[in-house]
Amino acid sequence: MALDTPYRAIFCDLMSDTALDILPVRDVSFEDYIGRAGSLSGTVPIPDRAIAERAHQIKPGRTTVYLERGGDLWWGGIVWTTNLQSSDRGVVTLGIQASTFDSYAARRRIRTNDFATRFTQPTDQYVIARELWKSLSDGLGESRIDEGDENVVSGVSRTASWRYGDETVYQEALDQLGSQKDGFEYQILVYRDPDDGKRIRELRLGSPISNGATDMIFDRPGTILSYSLPDDATRGGTVAMARGASTNSNAGAESRPTLSDLYEPTDPLPDTWPLLDLSSDHNDVSDKATLNSLAQAAVNEASGHVQIPEISIRLGGIVPPALLGRTARIRITDEWHPTGLDARYRIVGVKVRPAERGRPDTAELALERT
Repeated sequence: MALDTPYRAIFCDLMSDTALDILPVRDVSFEDYIGRAGSLSGTVPIPDRAIAERAHQIKPGRTTVYLERGGDLWWGGIVWTTNLQSSDRGVVTLGIQASTFDSYAARRRIRTNDFATRFTQPTDQYVIARELWKSLSDGLGESRIDEGDENVVSGVSRTASWRYGDETVYQEALDQLGSQKDGFEYQILVYRDPDDGKRIRELRLGSPISNGATDMIFDRPGTILSYSLPDDATRGGTVAMARGASTNSNAGAESRPTLSDLYEPTDPLPDTWPLLDLSSDHNDVSDKATLNSLAQAAVNEASGHVQIPEISIRLGGIVPPALLGRTARIRITDEWHPTGLDARYRIVGVKVRPAERGRPDTAELALERT
């Protein structure tokens, strides 16, 4: 990111969210997704001692970075690694690698018995997710994650139990909970409070996550610079089984995992398909009903084949920062689509490369058919 970029890189203290500095960052790319953590990479040039002193404030695991464009926050996350380098010409740079705030859930383990019995009675899955985030974000001090509106529920109840000593990673607990049949998605949304301008980091839940009342329209020829429409049967299946923890209490007997039943897609595939097996392991789950739900959700998600189309667009004033969950109407006319493709997709991933050295400001959008 050159000095004339429309983006500003704001570095802050992780525990207090106090701004430390605004520094130039080059060779930036950043991405965000529904369902997994996004990342940011870039390089802080160190041309002199003054910049070096300022860059010393960037501490892995203790510093956050926000990218701001036109007054809006487009990305925010935790700096996890840095790499100080000097070339053979004596040029010093500091490389940074950061991940969105939901990556924090992968660095925390459930080390409390609060969740051993609290949800043994059916509880709305959003309530359980918020309680997990409330527990893990206690480690962030004053700048904890906002758990969102507690009055919003999914209407789907679950039972769950995680015990002290199992060393369950919070992210695994959240993913296990959300990946069941009729599950949910989560994302940490960053934005400025419209009243006081304060930076907000808020847990966003959805079944699925949606955003915006109107479709965003992208055309080729037009806004779409390029596209990719992969169709992958190696990642799909027609029958799924989920394997869980062993419930064998006899030390002298062979240990075998708890198995779900075999599940086919809820909505039958329109054409004739061969048997294609899907399998997943859930070492912390011993409840067969939960395993059945996980198996059903897995084969519904990857029914037959997997398609994750992508388009590349030029960013401009009409493209808002909160793209994830928006519905995109894609219209393409070319040799493959002589009569024209006109389809609606949900945006589930965004990868941005800011303008630099004559390169335009572009974004790659990962799409999911609605």
